[in-house]
Amino acid sequence: MTTQAPNAAVSLPATLEEAVAALAATPTAVPVAGGTDLMAAVNAGLLRPAALVGLGRVAEIRGWQYLDGHALLGAGLTHARMGRPDFAALIPALAAAARAAGPPHIRNAGTLGGNIATAAATGDALPVLAALEATVLLASAGGARREVPVSHLLTGMDPLRGGELISHVRVPLLHAPQVFLKATGRTGPGRAVASLALVLDPARRAVRCAVGAIAPMPLRPLEAEAWVSALVDWDGDRSLAPEALAAFGEYVAAACVPEQPAGEDGVVPPLTPAVQHLRRTVAALARRALGRALA
Repeated sequence: MTTQAPNAAVSLPATLEEAVAALAATPTAVPVAGGTDLMAAVNAGLLRPAALVGLGRVAEIRGWQYLDGHALLGAGLTHARMGRPDFAALIPALAAAARAAGPPHIRNAGTLGGNIATAAATGDALPVLAALEATVLLASAGGARREVPVSHLLTGMDPLRGGELISHVRVPLLHAPQVFLKATGRTGPGRAVASLALVLDPARRAVRCAVGAIAPMPLRPLEAEAWVSALVDWDGDRSLAPEALAAFGEYVAAACVPEQPAGEDGVVPPLTPAVQHLRRTVAALARRALGRALA
């Protein structure tokens, strides 16, 4: 089995500036941190990078700091590090997603920035970042910096440009309950069939959620969010009746797993058993997540 990209030149910068300079000097170079997705692609013969820029020595992207009501997370943070109790106290849903990211060797190597850059539909951190409305800080040579919403990066509205590197992720600290749930096709950590992140934002009197794994990017059911946000007693105990929780689940599922368009005869074709199961799964995740957040 291949353990490194054949004939690839490797640079090992010690600082962020050195890393973006290396990318600028070799436009075909591929940055690599944990390498969990990159090496899988190399081993499968899907990718043969001409050069690699290793980020393991860049200490400034491996921690986090507080800044103006936000957490500034280094892109080099591993899932294992984000899963620890001190981080869970900061951003519970992201910690839960990190703990669900896979077996120990994946969590020890895989990074937050890698999850975003790979943008795999099943990336566990992605629906959490979408629900939190996080932004991504991008660095390039010469000290150039820009910041874009993570949703814009994932949907291609504002993609990574040549020579850019994800350096940090800015996440608002909501100081309120948040939940990440994941349904897999087998027991134990694995790839999600569907995942869902839900956060409460009391300052904006809003419930936000994002559904992952069922589409190329996380889906935000905005109408369902607005509907349930109006039902919550933000100044009281925030509880909802079971019927409202169930209705929210169905609202989210219908938005994210819609019916097929009507045919030429005007008849809407029935959902296939697989789609029905997926819709039920999403509805259950949404119902449970909201119930836990409001409990």
